[in-house]
Amino acid sequence: MRTWRLDRPNPAERLDLSRATGLVAAIGADDTNAFAAEVLKTLSDIPAISQCTVFAYEFGNRPRTMSVADHRGGRYLRDVADTYTRHYYALDGNQTIISAAAHNRHSRGLLLHQQTGEDIAHEAYRAVCYRDPDVSDRLSLLLQPNDDIWLSVNLYRDRSGGRFQPREIAVVEAFGPLIAQAAKHHYALAGQIQMGIPQLMLARVRHACPELSKRELDVLRGVLEGCTAHEIGELIGVKTSSVVTYQKRAYRRLGISSQRELFALCLKS
Repeated sequence: MRTWRLDRPNPAERLDLSRATGLVAAIGADDTNAFAAEVLKTLSDIPAISQCTVFAYEFGNRPRTMSVADHRGGRYLRDVADTYTRHYYALDGNQTIISAAAHNRHSRGLLLHQQTGEDIAHEAYRAVCYRDPDVSDRLSLLLQPNDDIWLSVNLYRDRSGGRFQPREIAVVEAFGPLIAQAAKHHYALAGQIQMGIPQLMLARVRHACPELSKRELDVLRGVLEGCTAHEIGELIGVKTSSVVTYQKRAYRRLGISSQRELFALCLKS
């Protein structure tokens, strides 16, 4: 596992103009998966990259799946991505970078993070997100549209191809700034529209009480979305009794005792 900053593009690589046109055309497209599909086309010189996911990490909440593309077709990768956002994102090296940046504000540079299946100690996370989708390695382009939001454009290499080779990483480094800028504008046009009122309200709650844990925030998000304790438990993979415990703990931290007071707190923040 390693992370490095892309300070400047590598001019050694040349991009087919038709690929750049397709990527630009996908910005803000009605088809939510068009953007990830065009990222794969842009990097078609690396045939081993068969999957792409784009996530938005907003205001410290669990990530939101913005776009997915898989050369094999179907919605399998979307299901994997949604499982990741519900259960495993906190174990991701990307999350470690994002969490650390929240406590150390810095210039919004472009980062490239590499994480192989061997880097993951958690067996279930490794199985669901690497072994079962036939992935051996992942490169993530990480960028910040603003201080409270991160985007990750994840590129997955087939297990049969082993790890990314230096030549392939150089191609991603060369085209990374273009893809990152396109992702930033795609989020501005499509991502912010997709972000609903509950997410914005949750951001206010988190700002009011930074001590809330990720599980507590997950539960509060479910409450704000109108879910029952049972539904929240199924969504985040915990027992209903645990949901109730997290909810009571969160309310206690916030100095409130009911869902009505939670909404009132969000509205006046």
